[in-house]
This record gives sequence, structure tokens and C-alpha cells, in this order.
Amino acid sequence: TIISTYPRSISLFRSAIREWMAKKLWIRAQISDILAIGQEKILFTPHHLSHAASAFYCSPFSDAAVLTVDGVGEWDSGTLSTADGTGIRLLRRMEFPHSLGMLYSTFTAFLGFTVNEGEYKVMGMAPYGQPVFSELIKDKIIQLNEDGSFRLDLSFFSFSYSSRNSFSRKFIKLFGPARSPNSDFIINKVPGNDKEQPATGLNQHYANLAASIQSVTEEIILRQVRFLHSLTGKEQLCLAGGVGLNSAANGRILREGPFKRIFIQPAAGDAGGALGAALLIWHEMLKKPRGFVMCHAYWGKGYSASEVEKFLKENNVPYRLIPKRETLLETVAAALASGKVVGWFQGRFEWGPRALGNRSILADPRRAEMKQVVNEKIKFREPFRPFAPVVPEEHYAEYFDNADAARDQLPLRFMLMVVPVLRGKQQLIPAVSHRETARAQIIRRDENPLYYDLVKTFGRITNIPVLLNTSFNLRGEPIVNSPENAYNTFVRSGLDLLVMENILIEKSGATA
Repeated sequence: TIISTYPRSISLFRSAIREWMAKKLWIRAQISDILAIGQEKILFTPHHLSHAASAFYCSPFSDAAVLTVDGVGEWDSGTLSTADGTGIRLLRRMEFPHSLGMLYSTFTAFLGFTVNEGEYKVMGMAPYGQPVFSELIKDKIIQLNEDGSFRLDLSFFSFSYSSRNSFSRKFIKLFGPARSPNSDFIINKVPGNDKEQPATGLNQHYANLAASIQSVTEEIILRQVRFLHSLTGKEQLCLAGGVGLNSAANGRILREGPFKRIFIQPAAGDAGGALGAALLIWHEMLKKPRGFVMCHAYWGKGYSASEVEKFLKENNVPYRLIPKRETLLETVAAALASGKVVGWFQGRFEWGPRALGNRSILADPRRAEMKQVVNEKIKFREPFRPFAPVVPEEHYAEYFDNADAARDQLPLRFMLMVVPVLRGKQQLIPAVSHRETARAQIIRRDENPLYYDLVKTFGRITNIPVLLNTSFNLRGEPIVNSPENAYNTFVRSGLDLLVMENILIEKSGATA
């Protein structure tokens, strides 16, 4: 790649060679030293095969079609495979630099967000625009085939020769000036109703660009999914790779795709590749039988009530211990119903980028103002960013569309699909209805009884068995893990209550 774009790529070569000479060439030796094991025990698996294994071997399916889509791993940017009891077999591949992940990330950078972090912001911005540039994208910068394969016109991109920018001057000439990372994407309310609309001018232009690249991405993925179905004849689909976290595209796969059941690895990005590599060796090299199904994502470290209490005592933090479970649930649900925002810290933290009820910020979805309150005063983030609803499985069909197709779909337990909110119900849960859709999370009692019972208790008080759920962190920070993380975030934000196990802390008694 560097040779083909020389001399423009000389700075990229310098940074790449430093990375390889200082670290990448010696990974086997580093692992051997740190873990004190022989180098012959260290095995490496291909990037996209690891993604495929992370989805298929965690799924409940005995056989499936497997789609992986990301930026790039080795040469591959996407793969189509078939999987069954004998392993995973590659059928087709897309190769760098023709990459859906790189295409989406280029628009992410152009829209002023950080690559590999801000893609979900583009997805959140998209519903405020219209996909008026979709045909221009397909006409000018991408040659799209019926099977979902494509080629990029590389003259619009600079990622093959620049370590700083991913779009070229030609890209700017086509779409106008890039959005400044420091500018605000302002949302105004139309007089006379509560519907949010982006401001006019450049904000609308950028919203339209976000809507357009999201629309093109969904079209590409749907074409790939349909082709993969015709290629394999399978009834089930497994999906992984960073693009697998595009929940709007995933929702369309559910509603419009040909597969009856879908499994998406909750840690669909590169972190999930570690799990995939382990499972690939376990099942394909060591020939161990399958038996695990990833029905939940609560695999992180947990902290007991005594550990929480020890931290609070050591730091002289006033708290209230609530021994009785029912009292805790009633207290927290009543606080939520009265408009308070709660930091909820329970059990093991979640695997993957989604907070699923163990490290969550919870609020009342009935209050439209909660979107602004939580975004601006608690999370300190952009006002257009949406929030997810959590709903008990048996109440899903009361609020969200396509219930028959959604039944028994594991990705909905992992908050990995955007689904339509039923007409007539949007005004009941305005804080979690994002332009008539929602990234819903279904919760079952057997997988998280305390979280489930809290939503049910809130439902009994308010007649709305739905809560607003967002990750327990501040803008630019990781989701909290320890009691110390949770308390520090609580003190530095506008949260009203912090609940860690059966211990409740009120803001009036908290000090930095």
C-alpha cells in the first residue's frame, strides 16, 4: 500500500515502521515473557476467522451463515462463511482498501468525530437528516454490486497514504468543508410540538450526510446478507466485526433480511476477537465439543456488598444499607418515578460496549426532558445522542414493532438492534424514542433478576414497564467498573442517587 502511494505515504511509512519494529514483530516474545510460557504454546488465528468464531461458537445454532465486516484485519475487510459441526469455512472475502468500515469511518472523521469511537454518533445523528446524498455516494465514490461487494474510488480517500486524514481534497470538493470537531450539532424544537429537528444550514447538511452514509451502509449490508443466504441456504445468521455494532443496520436485517434467526457477538469489535481466537483453538484444533451459548453479557468482575461498604467506610462516605430486597426495589423505582436519575451498580459488569443493567444510568422514559437532563447535566455529551429503553420480554410487543420477528432474538438482549416504536406509544416513552425508533433491550428475569424486578416495580408504580438505560460513564471515559469508579462518576455528575448492591448513596451526602 505504501509503495503504491509513494511519495505521499512516507509519513505513514515512518509511523508504521516504528510500530512494527518496536512492538508488532515481537508480540510472541512479549507474551512468552509476560506469561512465562514457551513460545511454542502461543498460537495466532486470522483476524476475520476470529470474528466469525466469536459469533458462531457463542450462538445457539448448530449451523449458520457467518458475516464479518470491519475496517481491515490482515488484508480482509469482510468475509462470508458457512459454519457447522465441522468448523467455519470461508466462501468469499472483501479485501483492503475496499472496506465498508473504512468508508463509514471516513464519514465519521468528516463529520467531526473520532474514528473508531464516534461511529455511533454518526448513527445517532443520521435520523435528523435525509439521505439526499446516497445516490451521489453510490455514483461517485463507490461501485456497488448486487451481491454487496464494492470498490471504492480511492481518489476520494487518503487513508492509504496518510496517518492523519482519511478523506482527500476531492472528497471535500464533493461534500463541502468538513465539520469542526469543536462545533455543536444544535437541535431546535419546532414551535407547537415536542419533535426535535436539527438547526438549518450546515447542521442540516451534516445530518443529511450522516443519514446518507447510514443508508448506503444498510443497503450494502442487506445486499451481502441476501447474497450470503442464497449462497448457503442457511436459516440462521451470525454477525461480528466492528460494523456489527451498527444497530440500525442490524434492525433492518431483522425486519427485511431472509434469515429467521440472528446472533450478533455483543463484543462485535476487535475485543471480541480474543474470545473468538480462544474458541477457534478450543473447538477446531483441540476438537472439543460445543456446549456454551452466550445468552447474557455479564462476564466481568463483580463486587460484593461488603467490598462496597469497605470502600465507603474508608472514604467516610455516608450511605444507607437496605437489607430487604423489596424495599430497595420500591425505593429506587419510586425515586425514578419522581424524576430522579440513578447510577445502578450491580453484580458483574458487562462484556462489550453496551451497558445492560449492571453498570447503567437509569431514568424515567416518560419524561421528555430526561433526554436533555441526562445528556447535558450527567453524561456531558452532545444533546442529539439517543438513549435506550429496557423492557421485560413479555411487554416488548406493547411498545415496539415487529414482535413476531423479534421473538427469541438474542441480539435484542444485547441492545444491538434499532426497532420501530409503535405509533401511539412514542408519546408514552419520549425520552427513549429517537425519531420514532429505539435501540431496545429485552430483559428476562432468569438472566438478571434484580434489574428485571426493578423495571417491573417501576411499571407497577407508573403503568409503564420501561426504563431509560444508558452506560454508567461520563463523556470520553470508559464504563465504570469498581465501586471507586462508580462513586467518583456519581460525585462529578448530576446523578441524584447511586445504588451499589444493596447500598444507597444520596447526592446530599457525597463529597469529592
